[in-house]
Amino acid sequence: MTDDNKKHGPDEGVENGFAAETPAPDDVTAEVEASAEPDPIDVLRAENSDLRDKYLRLAAEMDNLRRRTERDVKDAKSYSVAGFARDMLAVSDNLRRALDAIPADALESGDAGLKALAEGVEMTERSMLAALERHGVRKLDPVGEKFDPNFHQAMFEVPNPEVANNTVVQVVQAGFVIGERVLRPAMVGVSKGGPKAPAGETSAAQA
Repeated sequence: MTDDNKKHGPDEGVENGFAAETPAPDDVTAEVEASAEPDPIDVLRAENSDLRDKYLRLAAEMDNLRRRTERDVKDAKSYSVAGFARDMLAVSDNLRRALDAIPADALESGDAGLKALAEGVEMTERSMLAALERHGVRKLDPVGEKFDPNFHQAMFEVPNPEVANNTVVQVVQAGFVIGERVLRPAMVGVSKGGPKAPAGETSAAQA
């Protein structure tokens, strides 16, 4: 084999300067990893956005908690006497029954002792109702108002064509509210057979 043939071997292209420069495998891996690495600015922006969302959610939760706490404290102050007031209503009912049990003719006969007793019981009833009112308990007086199932309990109907239909015409047992809540609905009799009540009419008990 001559020297000319040897020049056409595998190193021929290198000697002539035509060999392609092939990068090493390690260099290729480094370039891929460098191109896949996220931009630090984008990472900081994403973290900032995430922290901002967490802060806004936490602020909203704290505001809701504050409002709930304020409402619970207000309700506790307003309705803490509800159980006691309900028990006192039974006493007030008994005082009213005692007054109603006294015959009218006996009072008119001028019996001083009986009249003084009746006046004393009535004063006690008024004093108890005034004390309850100071604590937010208010007596309902629905006679003449439109029947409202939220505040009244219908016991019977009274036929009366001259009174608007579904109007409270009689109170069997007084009702009471504490704040905006019904402590005890009023037991009432309602009219039947009269003209239909105006649609815009509302119960004064809701005012």
